[in-house]
Amino acid sequence: MKREIFSSGTEWEEKVGYSRVVKVGNIFFVSGTTAVNDEGELIGLGDLYKQAKFCFQKIETSLNELKIDLKYITRTRMYVTNIELWEEAGKAHKEFFHNIKPAATMVEVSNLISPDLLIEIEVEGVIHDE
Repeated sequence: MKREIFSSGTEWEEKVGYSRVVKVGNIFFVSGTTAVNDEGELIGLGDLYKQAKFCFQKIETSLNELKIDLKYITRTRMYVTNIELWEEAGKAHKEFFHNIKPAATMVEVSNLISPDLLIEIEVEGVIHDE
């Protein structure tokens, strides 16, 4: 199977050595995604729901550029810094995946790369026939 890597062009991809999306055959993996826009600005300071929603939008944009629809996502993983706010992340998740219903995991972590980041999300999926 062919392995393809796709970059979003951020400095971190080269600095750390990772790709935004890796696709092998009909399977794809999206790297951990945070609520930082292309200009390096945090979206949703102090608001887990806004950060989660931005992460899912960012993931959707990356996949759409590769002609991959959200419906092919089979797993989501959400890493939150305060599990007591799980419903905010869950609300954003439901807005994107209500009808898709991928397998989902949400865990609390002690911190992310910046103290202002409240969530990091990664997804994976399989492109398949309907």
